[in-house]
Amino acid sequence: MSLTVIVVAGVLFEAGRVLLTQRKKGSHLEGLWELPGGKIDPDEDPRDALVRELREELGIEVDVGAPLEVTSHRYPEKRVLLLFFEVTRKLGSPEPKPLDVADLTWATREELDGLQFPAADVAVIERIRERLSGT
Repeated sequence: MSLTVIVVAGVLFEAGRVLLTQRKKGSHLEGLWELPGGKIDPDEDPRDALVRELREELGIEVDVGAPLEVTSHRYPEKRVLLLFFEVTRKLGSPEPKPLDVADLTWATREELDGLQFPAADVAVIERIRERLSGT
C-alpha cells in the first residue's frame, strides 16, 4: 500500500480569470497545467502550507478562504489527497512571477479547454469553469 501525499492548491480568481501554473521539467506530470500549491509539511496546517507554497512558487501573499473541492486520486506511483482552497491576493501583494514553476498564466473559461491538467484536477477544473461562466 502506497503512502498518501496530502497536497494543497489555491484557486485565485481575478478579473474573470483563474491563475494556473505549469509543472517543471523533471517533475511528476511535467508540463501539465495545475492550480498552484504543493505538499503539506508534517504537522503543518493546510492553510499555512498554501500561504507558504504560493509565496515560494509565485512570490505572492494571499488570504486563504473556504475549501472549494477535496479530491483523492491514485496515480501508478502514489495516491494524492488534494485540498483546493479559494484564495485572494492581499492588498499590496506583487503580481505573480514563476519563481518555482515552469510558467504561469491567467486563463479564462474558454482558455481552460486548450490546456492539459493532471487527472486529479479534473473535478475542480469543472467547478472553476462553472464559476467563470457566472463572472
